[in-house]
Amino acid sequence: MEFKKTSIEGVYVLEPRVFSDARGYFMETWKQADFEQNIGHVDFIQDNESKSSRGVLRGLHYQKGEFSQAKLVRVIKGTVLDVAVDIRRSSPTFGQHVMVELSEDNKRQFFIPRGFAHGFLVVSDEAIFTYKVDNVYAPQAEAGIRWNDPELGLQWPIDPSEVLTSEKDLKQPLLRDAVLFE
Repeated sequence: MEFKKTSIEGVYVLEPRVFSDARGYFMETWKQADFEQNIGHVDFIQDNESKSSRGVLRGLHYQKGEFSQAKLVRVIKGTVLDVAVDIRRSSPTFGQHVMVELSEDNKRQFFIPRGFAHGFLVVSDEAIFTYKVDNVYAPQAEAGIRWNDPELGLQWPIDPSEVLTSEKDLKQPLLRDAVLFE
């Protein structure tokens, strides 16, 4: 596994070594010792999975305070554009983002540390998205930022009228009004 730093400290793209032949392929998707050597210690406690159709945009989500979460995300079917937005007020990269394509073909993974809002847009007909988290889901700590906040400058490659999102995500605050990390 190759661990590639991004333009924001602590956010990584992981490129697996894929061994393919006539039977298919094999790859390691998680190896704690390698992860700790390259990124650091994270106690992942739960795996989650979602299935979505083209145009579905989930996010930008995070959990506040003691329930904040680090995530290691990947796509096992289809293609998504995945984004991490730095929402740590004291960070030199506050308000900046990293956007990466994750797909069943490129088999990349994306590590998003605590202190970031996260979301993704499905650009294939459907996608199966899976991720590890290092903290439990706590409804009382749920928070988000509107996916189309102009201050964030996110370049989603889809007409906004084609975006399918939840009612909750449509009502998320802008970055300037959100509860953020210090």
